[in-house]
Amino acid sequence: MAAKVPITVAHGDGIGPEIMDATLRIILAAGAPLDIETIEIGEKVYLRGNSAGIEPSAWESLRRTKVFLKAPITTPQGGGFKSLNVTTRKTLGLYANVRPCVSYHPFVETKHHNMNVVIVRENEEDLYAGIEYRLTDGEMECLKLISRPGSEKIVRYAFEYARQHNRKKVTCFTKDNIMKMTDGLFHKVFDEIAAEYPEVQNEHWIVDIGAAKLADTPEAFDVIVMPNLYGDILSDVAAQIAGSVGLAGSANIGDHCAMFEAIHGSAPRRAGQNLANPSGLLLGAVLMLVHIDQPEAAERVHNAWLRTLEEGVHTYDIYAENVSKQKVGTREFADAVIARLGKKPETFRPVSYAHRRPAAAAKDRRAQARSKTELVGVDIFLEWPSRNPDELAKTIKRVDGDGLKLLVISNRGLKVWPDGVPETFCTDSFRCRYTAAEPGTPVTQRQVLALLERVDAAGLAVVKTESLRNFDGKPGYTLSQGE
Repeated sequence: MAAKVPITVAHGDGIGPEIMDATLRIILAAGAPLDIETIEIGEKVYLRGNSAGIEPSAWESLRRTKVFLKAPITTPQGGGFKSLNVTTRKTLGLYANVRPCVSYHPFVETKHHNMNVVIVRENEEDLYAGIEYRLTDGEMECLKLISRPGSEKIVRYAFEYARQHNRKKVTCFTKDNIMKMTDGLFHKVFDEIAAEYPEVQNEHWIVDIGAAKLADTPEAFDVIVMPNLYGDILSDVAAQIAGSVGLAGSANIGDHCAMFEAIHGSAPRRAGQNLANPSGLLLGAVLMLVHIDQPEAAERVHNAWLRTLEEGVHTYDIYAENVSKQKVGTREFADAVIARLGKKPETFRPVSYAHRRPAAAAKDRRAQARSKTELVGVDIFLEWPSRNPDELAKTIKRVDGDGLKLLVISNRGLKVWPDGVPETFCTDSFRCRYTAAEPGTPVTQRQVLALLERVDAAGLAVVKTESLRNFDGKPGYTLSQGE
């Protein structure tokens, strides 16, 4: 008899306890050997004064089992409560969010009868790093961070997923025609890693037209990998156009731990009524069984669920008079799936899962020589309430000297001095770029610090600075639009 695999389970809030009970009954009936540890998270923990919604003892369980099956929770409004999902993802290094988006025509209404797309979303960086600043009275800033190690991990995961599940193609979505450095790095890493998987097709789309193609012709895609923000938005869009967000499961994968859940919320208005559809959490549990290398149990559960769906045994949310045969509650739906364990679907294609294959060895890129860097200037961001760039230029030009001079002033990324035009709308935050007075002359930190002292002495309000550096002779910064 197979040894039991320890997992941590949280029953959550709202409909969470009901759908978790249904899910556990099904996967245990399918023969999954599991040793279940239960923790409390969510609303009650928040209201006890824990802003993260999870107690220290729960973290100990997660670190011990390394597998987390989580029902949806309710985050109280106001009070500075933090997102438990974001906290868990970052704390445990769950860098890959995986969402299969599948249509179940004709039993669930959809315009796309053959959709079977897996969204692989980077989970830790991008704008979701959460680094934001209020620069002035009228302008806020959010920093978009894309790292090479983060990009390598998520792109390699997407190709390994395709390899493991016999997927034929991996597509990358970015916006590197505009964000040439951040999204450009993601695209570059994608191309590098794609070359290591010649058996898997690869392609790149600009995210806006790619999203349009996904909405119109999802069968053109197989696995799609993308940075955090695009992945967050488009995984929900993909789940909805497949037929229902309520049927989608989700995996959050890290090098050491993994979390599995439904993508829908806790639906407190439906709690305790034996109405909720447990399918999203159940399919999340199927992803978990595959992850812990229990493919036989995963296959039994998934095929029984498909057989239940095609035989018209439906919960209220997908019940349709012309398709469904029996409207059931949460408990009865679980009973129906259990009764069909060992059967395969007849309309849908049966699923099959294999034991995990060893991952391809990653190339060690840390040994690459570090870039030669040189300081070539500084961007000084100033608050200027009059919002007149010419007036600002007259004032700040007075601090030129010590080998540095004002090159350009921009507002929201557009050059507004010199040669600006009066029609350009400006906010009260301006970027003043200083470079060497003599082109090609090195710039030192001492010169930059002395410049900032002169700016301060001139009574100007500095809100932030950014160093301008070259990497192996190439600029590590962008030009302003119009520069």
